Amino acid sequence: MNFFSTRNKANKVSPSYAIAHGLAADGGLFVPESFPALTNEELIAMLDMSYAERSAYVMAKYLTDFTYEELLDYTQKAYSRFDGDPAPVVMTDDDTFVLELWHGPTSAFKDMALTVLPYLVTAAKKKLGDDKQSLVLVATSGDTGKAAMEGFKDVPGTRMVVFYPHGGVSAMQELQMRTQEGTNIDVVSVHGNFDDCQTAVKEIFNDQSAVAELSSLGYELSSANSINWGRLVPQIAYYVSAYVDLYGAGEIELGDKVNFCVPCGNFGNILAAYYAKRMGVPVGRLICASNKNNVLYQFISSGVYSIDRAFYKTISPSMDILVSSNLERLLFELCGRSDEAVRAKMDGLKQRGEYSLTRLELDALKAEFSAYWCDDETTLDVIEETFDETGYVVDTHTAVATYADMMAKQDGTTDGPTVVVSTASPYKFTQDVLYALTGKKVKDPFKAAKMLETETAMEIPEQLETLKSKPILHSQEAQRGHLYEVVHGILTVIAMAESK
Repeated sequence: MNFFSTRNKANKVSPSYAIAHGLAADGGLFVPESFPALTNEELIAMLDMSYAERSAYVMAKYLTDFTYEELLDYTQKAYSRFDGDPAPVVMTDDDTFVLELWHGPTSAFKDMALTVLPYLVTAAKKKLGDDKQSLVLVATSGDTGKAAMEGFKDVPGTRMVVFYPHGGVSAMQELQMRTQEGTNIDVVSVHGNFDDCQTAVKEIFNDQSAVAELSSLGYELSSANSINWGRLVPQIAYYVSAYVDLYGAGEIELGDKVNFCVPCGNFGNILAAYYAKRMGVPVGRLICASNKNNVLYQFISSGVYSIDRAFYKTISPSMDILVSSNLERLLFELCGRSDEAVRAKMDGLKQRGEYSLTRLELDALKAEFSAYWCDDETTLDVIEETFDETGYVVDTHTAVATYADMMAKQDGTTDGPTVVVSTASPYKFTQDVLYALTGKKVKDPFKAAKMLETETAMEIPEQLETLKSKPILHSQEAQRGHLYEVVHGILTVIAMAESK
């Protein structure tokens, strides 16, 4: 299996190259040259596999310069860090299920890929004969940063710098990042929003003088964001696994279609579901759920993608994104895999802040995707209603998806069972969830967590409960537009210390 850029199909690279480098040199995203098939016989065979085995099996379809045994070693090590089943499917009513993706070390769905990615990156560099240190730059809206740091902590040959929006993450998310241990980790709070962080990271990747300067210091750029194919491929696996679990539980017959409703920000999570469908998994509607930053809702509704709009800070901060990077991969498919068409649209986004689909492209989009959005007030209402009616506790992101699922059922958009993808533990957004359930506003997130535990009888994850006693290790701040200077400064200090 070869990979090429969404903006240049002529330059084919190996899976290892795509993972080690993260972003293509032309600014595009790496995509597979074709979609491997999963047959019904293979889905049946997965019934008797562990989650780690299923994940390795799916990844081996794409990562053809890795052996299944190598991948299985990585997934077994990664998912041994999870609390029980890494991706359980829970029924909440007769035709609605929840795919819980927050049983990993940081209580968020990013763990599903970011516990595996360090093994993939390290192995990929060895396969390429690359002995430079990897400089992993991460922009995070809250969950990616902590999951990436936990995955890459003290991994030899890597340095990681994480940027998050100052005041734009929850109290628990910020504490998780600022208390992160690891001799190879730096965390920077940026006075700007997530898009400022993400844009700056992309600009560093695309600045050849910066790349050359970093290389002279002994570093090669890599990414842990979902622009890296090594992030996406483990995510495809949990959609396959969810389907197999529903079949194994007798909830569906083999071949029955299952809808997936996903809270969306950078579009990587729902894109993985789309890729599972392209592989042959019987997926019905893909429902894109947005908060008030509803650029994806507008795009799916109208075919116009415009970032010339207001940015809102919401109680679902991991979705506070206007520039959804992974949408470019879907755009590539909608344009008939035309790299020329993608280049033209991305140039339009850069120059005018928007691009538009043709009528045929929009029809193709609407044939697969539906979209809904809700504001903070509705999100809080859904948290309360869901708990009152089912006893199930959802976080502020899963609540947005729950609302979208309700609207899709009400509109008659979906037929058959729907899996709502739950992306974070409610305890990562404790204060807002507690307020939704009790009307009580509590400033201290740990006091709020204790109160939420009493209210719901849902146990606080140990990794969050122990944050209170951990020392703050990271306090660096930066102004947007100056992130490369921060990165260069960090590496210069390291080089000076090593030379002594």
